Amino acid sequence: MKVIFTEDVKGKGKKGEVKDVPVGYANNFLLKKNLAVEATPGNLKQLEQQNKRKEEEKQQELEDAKKLKERLSELEVEVTAKSGEGGKLFGSVSTKQIAEALKDQHDIKVDKRKMDLPNGIHALGYTNVPIKLHKEVEGTLRVHTVEK
Repeated sequence: MKVIFTEDVKGKGKKGEVKDVPVGYANNFLLKKNLAVEATPGNLKQLEQQNKRKEEEKQQELEDAKKLKERLSELEVEVTAKSGEGGKLFGSVSTKQIAEALKDQHDIKVDKRKMDLPNGIHALGYTNVPIKLHKEVEGTLRVHTVEK
């Protein structure tokens, strides 16, 4: 019997897959527990539409990430920090502070975990911070660290 899995079933199939399974297994387990639906022409068409919608959403996310990359490349974020002699900071500027400054100054929300800045910023001046916007898109934000 052909079924469309509505949830992942270990050892049998993943959500959205169409597979042939024994009739008894399908009727007594998969269909009863709503883990799968019968692969009728109507259900197959519905699955196809869902897959098409998911693909369009992925494409839209990619386009949005590319637009955000272009916008970030034109922007500059100013972060203030206390510093000592020679422009060395007391502590460092973290990705959290950069994300908050970006939200406050330009009203763009970016997750701090997407920023690739393992040790923070330790000196005054300009720093380019790489930001992972999408699997395929990485932008760069220019951060200006100034003295308080």
